[in-house]
Amino acid sequence: MAPATPYDHSPADAPPLYRRVAERLLGELHDGTFPPGGRLPGERRLAEHFDVSRETVRQALEVLRRDGLLATDRRGSHVALPGPAPQSPASLAFPVGARSAEPCTGDRTTVAWEPPSREHAEALGLAPARPTLVHRYTSATADGSGRRTAVTSFSAVALTEVEELARYRGRADGSNSAQLRRAYDWMRGAGLTLHHRDTITRLADTESVRVVRLVHDQFARPLEITDLLVDARQDALVYEFTLPAAG
Repeated sequence: MAPATPYDHSPADAPPLYRRVAERLLGELHDGTFPPGGRLPGERRLAEHFDVSRETVRQALEVLRRDGLLATDRRGSHVALPGPAPQSPASLAFPVGARSAEPCTGDRTTVAWEPPSREHAEALGLAPARPTLVHRYTSATADGSGRRTAVTSFSAVALTEVEELARYRGRADGSNSAQLRRAYDWMRGAGLTLHHRDTITRLADTESVRVVRLVHDQFARPLEITDLLVDARQDALVYEFTLPAAG
């Protein structure tokens, strides 16, 4: 969502503030900022976005709820506009480089609660030596070729906003298996719109290719960073893109 203009100095005959917020939010629902069935950010985040109080946001949400445009359950408010349910794009598999279909016999995944690398900490805005959830993935074909390794570090935002990820904090000892294959689906289910940037480089004096993926949400907050290494002599990295229909 683009930053909202503060609602200061409104004309005396302007609609009540909560109705103007409701109209602005409705416009963002219609333009697809939040897909049908997607979860909205919490009241605090919406209040920051519209530069109003949480009570004003609460009143605006109630207006849209009465009009049947929002539905609420124990996890928050969901968009109820007619339209197709959000799909999980094939172009964003977790972790980047993970093999599709059935895992091969050489797959191994673990999670640990530990300080990430300095590069990951800087990308995620974490203080030095601050621990976070770190996911490690290794994969190789049955004959041992096509080896891939990936290390993913999650931000404090991801662990706060995504309930499914937060559950791993108490059992991330570096030995338990944890696929986390649905991590991106969990993020979308928490109302986050995912934007990712992949940087692909050839490592000097090796046959390996490095892919660094940084994912952030609609508020430009970093969610995770993944560092993938692929042996280019034995394997190929395939990217798939799903584009929306025209019109």
